[in-house]
Amino acid sequence: MKDINIVLLNYKCKDDIVRAVDSLVRDIEGCKYDVQITVADNSKNEDGMKEALQKFPQVLYVDSGGNVGFGKGNVNGFKAVEARYYFALNRDTVILENSKTVEHIIEYMDEHPKVGCMGPKLMNMDDSLQYSCYRFDLPSILIKPLKQINFDKKYKWVKKHADKLVMKDFDHNSTIPVDWVLGAAMIVRREVVDEIGWFDDRFFMYLEDADWCHRMWEAGWPVYYVHDIVIQHVHARDSAKVPGLLKALFKNKLARIHAKSWIQYLLKWRGNHKYYANKY
Repeated sequence: MKDINIVLLNYKCKDDIVRAVDSLVRDIEGCKYDVQITVADNSKNEDGMKEALQKFPQVLYVDSGGNVGFGKGNVNGFKAVEARYYFALNRDTVILENSKTVEHIIEYMDEHPKVGCMGPKLMNMDDSLQYSCYRFDLPSILIKPLKQINFDKKYKWVKKHADKLVMKDFDHNSTIPVDWVLGAAMIVRREVVDEIGWFDDRFFMYLEDADWCHRMWEAGWPVYYVHDIVIQHVHARDSAKVPGLLKALFKNKLARIHAKSWIQYLLKWRGNHKYYANKY
């Protein structure tokens, strides 16, 4: 069994994957742990992903057989190699040079056996903070679609709830329990998977991270934001590229998928929106 299986999901974004993998390979040079890097491909190798990975012989390529979605694609990669920890890492991430990030992640999880999941601090490429931990706050979740189309920049009432959702009121230079962490970089303990399962693949894309963390808290596994483990993240937000709610729904397929996942999440957890992290 590996110590950690790091899965990056590809959907016609070969160059991003190669950049992320290259930073990972550099990071684990001389690592004292047994690390697996896996690329799960949702694009049937249409962009030549498999061939591009040949210069990284330590990387496992897994063909998902088509675009099966974010959660299911990641799970295909997780299931390919059993590990003590499973690390979902977005394709648009970069591990900082000489940071020993993967090693520090494993050390943190080993030293905190009751933590079910952790999310590192994410930084934009200009080194500014990216908000990557959230609250299960019903009013804020209800207006989440408006945040996705940048209405928080136009309307104060949207901004108020959007800021609460992404926890702008706390010092992000602190390690604390949080309700959920962004799926762009989340590390989950094997025992958690054994108890509650993987991503719910009914969520094709978006909010599968919120749902997974929700299930962890329900099972008694806390989720932590860890401030001193840092990863850079481009955070493309493709679902927000078409401005305006109706225009986005009509013209942007990802915006429609985001809206569907939002409705699925609200229905699944109706009547059960509470702050789990508050008791820690």
